Amino acid sequence: MKNISVIGSGTMGNGIAHVYAQSGFAVNLVDISADALARAVKTIEKNLDRMVAKERIDEATKNSTLANITTHTDLKTGVANADLVIEAATENVDIKLKIFRDLDAFTKPECILASNTSSIPITKIGAATNRPDKVIGMHFMNPVPVMKLVEVINGYATSAEVTALVMETSKKLGKVPVEVNDYPGFVANRILMPMINEAIISLFEGVAGVEEIDTVMKLGMAHPMGPLQLADFIGLDVCLSIMNVLYEGFGNPKYAPCPLLVNMVTAGYLGVKSGEGFYSWNHGTKELIVSKQFKK
Repeated sequence: MKNISVIGSGTMGNGIAHVYAQSGFAVNLVDISADALARAVKTIEKNLDRMVAKERIDEATKNSTLANITTHTDLKTGVANADLVIEAATENVDIKLKIFRDLDAFTKPECILASNTSSIPITKIGAATNRPDKVIGMHFMNPVPVMKLVEVINGYATSAEVTALVMETSKKLGKVPVEVNDYPGFVANRILMPMINEAIISLFEGVAGVEEIDTVMKLGMAHPMGPLQLADFIGLDVCLSIMNVLYEGFGNPKYAPCPLLVNMVTAGYLGVKSGEGFYSWNHGTKELIVSKQFKK
């Protein structure tokens, strides 16, 4: 596989485009917004500059990485020659199914179609196409250029050959691919999201405050970031969406999202992306300031 198309130029999409381009692949980055694409390229350049400053790469590698990326606002043009397409659009099942139906029509028959979804069933996505054997999950972690893990998710019909190719290309990026099967939340979010939800329940029930809950998990469990801080970085809307997928998928009340999480999302308190969640982020992300609504 030499030609990679990435659909969506947000945080995950530009990160995926970055690592493939830096590894020598020709990358088409596709988004309906030209402004979003321009911001994505600036973000990639800024991240590359940071790597140059830390002497992880040289200037020539930075320039070749940027040269490997071409931007497109037209999906059909952007995926025409792709050997592998990785969809990194918003975590909305209807949007993703529409994209995959279009990808099925616009790509070469042998092209592999992957989704970076963090919770939507790969089997369901594959069923929207005429090539479910070539549909697979590639769940990258944020920030993509830094995090080593790629969850490689087999749908019910995904072929062993496609899985092997995706595992191989993931290793070429310097990543560590881990093969998992298609159940709600896969592995990462099936374990992570209930922990975050339980932290929110602990706050909701008055067990402890925001800072106290995060401190217990950081110092007691050696987590680099507390669960409430992590939820703010992920996006509380994304956390709620994944909890709903788990709840609906398993039909088990232990996966029911905390009412506090539901209310915060409804009110627009989404974490870093909105400037306010469990912490206040309007000043930036370096300093932790508990949101005024949770201050004692």
